[in-house]
Amino acid sequence: MNITDIRIRKITDDGKMKAIVSVTFNNALVVHDIKIIEGQNGLFIAMPSRKMPDGEFKDIAHPINAETRNDIQEAIFKEYEKALAENN
Repeated sequence: MNITDIRIRKITDDGKMKAIVSVTFNNALVVHDIKIIEGQNGLFIAMPSRKMPDGEFKDIAHPINAETRNDIQEAIFKEYEKALAENN
């Protein structure tokens, strides 16, 4: 599986959410609404989720293992840093 495109759709300085991202895999599948969040230990990604009737949030799409999550997160952060540099 290859990441073929990353689009930083929205960047904000307000609050803990820093950006909203879309990631395309193999020029065949896109996952929208991945969020870059500022946490207590730095930035992390939050996969798209839906609020359930009980108030809990469930991921709609997510990596199956930590290695894949790390690969996606590193690629997103690389593009995020580029976007920040271009905006300044």
